[in-house]
Amino acid sequence: MLSLSPKSCDTFVVLPPLTNKNAVIFGKNSDRPQNEVQEVVLVKGGIRNEKLKCTYITIEESSSPVYTVILSKPAWMWGAEMGANEKNVVIGNEAVWTNNNEGDGDARQRRLLGMDLVRLGLERGDTAEAALDVITSLLQKHGQGGPCSEHDDSHFYHNSFLIADPKEAWVLETSGKLWAAEKIASGYRNISNGLTITTKIDKHSDNLMEKAKHMGLWSGQGEFNFTKCFSSGGDELRQQEGERLLKEGSAASLFDVKNMINVLRHKDSRICRGCDDTFPTQGSQVSLLCREKTSIHWFTGTPDPSVSFFKPFIFTEKAQTSPYIVSPDEPPREHRLYKSHMDCMTKKDADKIIEKLRQMETERTAAIEELIKTQSAQDTHDLDNLFKDCVETEIELYEKC
Repeated sequence: MLSLSPKSCDTFVVLPPLTNKNAVIFGKNSDRPQNEVQEVVLVKGGIRNEKLKCTYITIEESSSPVYTVILSKPAWMWGAEMGANEKNVVIGNEAVWTNNNEGDGDARQRRLLGMDLVRLGLERGDTAEAALDVITSLLQKHGQGGPCSEHDDSHFYHNSFLIADPKEAWVLETSGKLWAAEKIASGYRNISNGLTITTKIDKHSDNLMEKAKHMGLWSGQGEFNFTKCFSSGGDELRQQEGERLLKEGSAASLFDVKNMINVLRHKDSRICRGCDDTFPTQGSQVSLLCREKTSIHWFTGTPDPSVSFFKPFIFTEKAQTSPYIVSPDEPPREHRLYKSHMDCMTKKDADKIIEKLRQMETERTAAIEELIKTQSAQDTHDLDNLFKDCVETEIELYEKC
């Protein structure tokens, strides 16, 4: 039986014609165990060794050069909760609970984590569909499973994924080695810890329907419904709340980055969880994916997006993150930004700091949009250090409080 609690995380995407300037807007909150630190790392692409050590198992490395990626990840694991690559592909994953828990479906066994599959999809996929194909081929070869917490071996699950690029998005949902995928070409979509793919299935694992019949999950009569066959529950209320927020925010067909940040900061829906929660939001990402213009990715690297600074990052040849948002190898793995943020948020004047962070966020977002308009291809220094400068400015603000 898969671990049924806690249930957490939300991932969102809004596509044209509901977005401003014909962009695709992606967002994710990563809800994780208390005190688990999430770091933001930039991993350069290129040719790798023949073998690749993931969180628990070693697999064959890609025979082709892998892509440069920026990842928001629990500091103890190889994989990532969310991230982006230089080809403008973004991925976020969710825990899901299914009724396929024996053999290949036994998530207690140490195989590839869902977070490993996020990173592998980003490193090897140059489009959303290509990343989907990477994930599903590795899933079918190696399976998924293993403890998803550094200190709790009972925390394990199957995974769903939301994968997007500037043209489209895909929802991928799994049950052991079995899977179904739905293409999203327009509108909005969200996932929240439960299976959601019903009868619209655009890709699926080999012999999926026959295997469902063999397992006694489908009679073979009527239209095949993936969720009806494989789901053993999920957070339907938070799923519905997320869908409502996307519908409201996109009603004028002008949904933008600020709208997505507001969704991730929504407390009443439990989409945003504070540090005192049993499973707080430990990191957040928003991405603006553009077909012709430069794409931008924002990461917090700190808990609770309602009190965090979304810092912009752009892929350039010499792009930097910051050593202050990368964790040490040993527990408690607190990087400098994390410690400064947590210390400051407990002080009496934290509200004033949060107000300054919001002002910085608004100013930086406006400035980066203007910078992209005027930046020449030969002069990218300001873009190279964009994220790094934001991290250091944020730390300086905290350490003065």
